[in-house]
Amino acid sequence: MKIQLQEVGEVLHLASSGRVIIRLTKHLRDNQILVDSSGVKVAKVSEMIGPIDAPYASAVPLTNNIKKQIGKKVFIVEETPVMRPKRFKGNRRR
Repeated sequence: MKIQLQEVGEVLHLASSGRVIIRLTKHLRDNQILVDSSGVKVAKVSEMIGPIDAPYASAVPLTNNIKKQIGKKVFIVEETPVMRPKRFKGNRRR
């Protein structure tokens, strides 16, 4: 599978609850994993907050040095399947 990174937002700050607040440029699903530009897991989206036209996400940090990520872009990983020839489906018995 080919792995592509798609930019989805920027880390704003670390909340007092320990969660990370992220300004989004794209709507995400809950429990989606966010990575940095090198592909290292940074956070897991726990809930979407704010208006629909300017969404934010509250996310659980997955790294100990989350303060280094403040102000940096975050991405989601898109895996595209590699094309391979289709196999015969069905019974071959006669």
